[in-house]
Amino acid sequence: MSKQDNSYKVGMSVIGSIFFIFGFATTFIITLSAKVKDIFDLSEFEAQMLNFAFFITYAFISIPIGLYIKKIGYKRALIIGLLLMAAGGFLFYPSASIPSFPLFLVSTFVLAAGVVFLQTAANPYVTALGPESTASSRLNLTQALNSIATMVAPWIIAVFIFTGASEMLDSAGKAETVQMPFVIMSVLIVIIALLIMTIKLPEIAQTSTEKKSVWKYPHMLLGALAIFFYVGAEVGNGSLIINYLKETNGMDANVASKYAAIYWGGAMVGRFFGSFMFSGINLSKKITFALPVLLLAFISGSFVTGWDWNIGGIFLGIAVINFLIMQIGTGKAARTLAVFALVAAALDLVTSFGTGQVALWTVISIGLFNSIMFPNIFTLAVKDLDSGELSTASGIINTLIFGGAIIPPIMGSVADNFGYTWAFIVPAVCYLYIFYYAVSGSQIRK
Repeated sequence: MSKQDNSYKVGMSVIGSIFFIFGFATTFIITLSAKVKDIFDLSEFEAQMLNFAFFITYAFISIPIGLYIKKIGYKRALIIGLLLMAAGGFLFYPSASIPSFPLFLVSTFVLAAGVVFLQTAANPYVTALGPESTASSRLNLTQALNSIATMVAPWIIAVFIFTGASEMLDSAGKAETVQMPFVIMSVLIVIIALLIMTIKLPEIAQTSTEKKSVWKYPHMLLGALAIFFYVGAEVGNGSLIINYLKETNGMDANVASKYAAIYWGGAMVGRFFGSFMFSGINLSKKITFALPVLLLAFISGSFVTGWDWNIGGIFLGIAVINFLIMQIGTGKAARTLAVFALVAAALDLVTSFGTGQVALWTVISIGLFNSIMFPNIFTLAVKDLDSGELSTASGIINTLIFGGAIIPPIMGSVADNFGYTWAFIVPAVCYLYIFYYAVSGSQIRK
């Protein structure tokens, strides 16, 4: 094995663990909004301020961080991001001890600052680690690792936070149930940061460019807006699922949060599909690689619901449909993105106007069709940019992740005033913009 191959594997392994870490933290916060609503007796709009505090961080610091990374390098950026995340996680301990919702928001903001560091550094790093033609495949693989964490986080909340015992506690007792998960997470993050300090990561050369400014690329700017709507829709759907199922299906929070885990698990399954669907391998190998992913869907869907094999079987069936629909994209990032955006919009509309088991499984299935959106949008947005422009472009794109701060409160306000079912029309509109970006906005304009 060559030294270059070793260096590439080290780089991808480290970045894979980074994606897992910030995926867990992000989804933990998103799912926690339902618990915060209960702890502090908030309206749905007020509870979504937790998401606002997390995602508004992207609006404030993504571009400065993108410029700063060019000076300090990717490795230092990853270490700083991890330490900031750990600091935010530790802050949840006193925030829950008081308990204080404003301090919850401050803790969330600090943790999110670390995530922004990690994400701004990690996405362009993965893109630049190999050929541009397979960048979407690499990003889908790392996003799949991210999505393993996003499935685990709601399950942990269901088991350790939304338990029957915790529901019997007063507000202070309920708040304290969130302390240990954050402390354990923060300790592990510090250990990983120390390990990264000791290893050598492959450097990405910052080549010079004659292009005047990344602001001159319409496909990049329209892609950043697509990220705004994608993150807003994904977070909005995910953060309202628990209370939506409680309201419309009469589920308790413990059961509903396990279904939320399946929603996020769909993103995991779809991204594993994307990791080889956007590579150069032939169809027979793609089908071979799909089989263990389908097995993963069956097992994971069963596991998070207390080994309910019937639910695992339903999730498996939806995953098969997702894989078949992905074939329409013929391995092309833009075409697959367009198809998935239309399907996701349709599923949100059925969730709004449907009832019972149909609406339950349409809202859960959206996760599968969210799966390839971020990596494909990002890949299309940075196409034709050179390595010297990647960190700045990543900063701009990541700034628009603050859609997660805007769309969920809008959905929360709709839910408060008109009911939870009407709230799902909002993300349907978001997916229609993503469809436009896929078919037109992503085209390179010279």
